[in-house]
Amino acid sequence: MEKITQRKDFDAVMSAGVMANTVHFALHANTNTAVTSFRIGAVVPKRWAKRAVTRNSIKRQIYNMAQSHQHIRSNLDVVIRLRKAFATSEYISATSAKLRSTVRFELAQLLNVVSTPP
Repeated sequence: MEKITQRKDFDAVMSAGVMANTVHFALHANTNTAVTSFRIGAVVPKRWAKRAVTRNSIKRQIYNMAQSHQHIRSNLDVVIRLRKAFATSEYISATSAKLRSTVRFELAQLLNVVSTPP
């Protein structure tokens, strides 16, 4: 697994359209013949996660889930984008167990879409 870091790569994947949605996230995917491994990027806008600690925590979970998720198709570029804010009345702390478990549950749903059967 590699991280997508270049803007042109993010733009290429985002222009391919949304492959799957959850309540808070959208998954964009595009095949890439130039690389032989799975690449992932995370987009967590300040608009939907106001505090930096929340944005960093969500990005960290995206990369950790992708690293630990088995059987992801190679030659695939994936961008996971936060598309809706988490209600601060329900998720009080940026590092709460409730927020962490909700994020991980939704990420698992998205990563299952791009996984190959074992």
